[in-house]
Amino acid sequence: MTNIASVSRTELTERRQKLRRQRRLKVVQAGWRSLAVSGLAGGLVWGATLPAWTIRAPEQIAIEGNEFLSKEAVQALLPIAYPQHLLQLQPQTLTAQLKSQAFITDATVTRHLFPPGLTVQVQERRPVAVLLAQDPVATATIQSPEQTPSTALPGTSQIKLLDETGISVPLANYVGLNQSPLPNLRVVGMPSQYLAEWSKLYSQVSRSPITITEIDWRDPANLILKTELGVVHLGSYSSQFPKQLNALNQMQELPENVDSSQIDYIDLRNPDNPSLHMTETDAVPENTAVPISP
Repeated sequence: MTNIASVSRTELTERRQKLRRQRRLKVVQAGWRSLAVSGLAGGLVWGATLPAWTIRAPEQIAIEGNEFLSKEAVQALLPIAYPQHLLQLQPQTLTAQLKSQAFITDATVTRHLFPPGLTVQVQERRPVAVLLAQDPVATATIQSPEQTPSTALPGTSQIKLLDETGISVPLANYVGLNQSPLPNLRVVGMPSQYLAEWSKLYSQVSRSPITITEIDWRDPANLILKTELGVVHLGSYSSQFPKQLNALNQMQELPENVDSSQIDYIDLRNPDNPSLHMTETDAVPENTAVPISP
């Protein structure tokens, strides 16, 4: 019995010593882990405060997805005071600033440390028409589809760019920034009550086989189209607009039968009974209406 008791005390002593060693080893390991984590965190903080991780110029901002706006234009929209530390910039704030611009529909801003800078992806509002005020002087300032806003057009405060949804953006926002030519289609003096109809109207006009270059809405009682066949009078805009366009589309052979220089305008107020109003000649009195079959 004495030997058994002696052995038990010896085993218990060894076990206690082993447990003490294990606890000391765990304490040492925990200490090393803490030191390693602290060192890593300190290194990151130190690295993050390096002057190299600073936005010093707009050239450190890469712009992607822009078509109508130059990269300098997008860079200028970002509220960044140079120089500014990269980690002080909030991508969410910069993104919200870009989205607040009428000509940008979506944006994403990301930071990158190597090399230090920003990447900005934008989705622009695509203009499909030039919207002009009822001022004929402003109308005359647009010379051709190839002319760009960078030519500092007179009267640009009265000119807007219209997208296919009916949202308009002042051309002044693009002056000096736009790299693409203006849309070929012009809209003059469109009443605000018809703005909601624009999306459907533009869809119909854009699908027409007859090229339409201008929609003149200065007189709400008479919508006028300028087309490759000549000037077309439609009367008040109404639900019969698609029918009027269809009647116009059926006149593609008109130039082969009638001298276009003698046509004052094509009257499609009644698409079932279209007519030509002729200019004055020796044989035809001025504004003589000639019925035609669509």
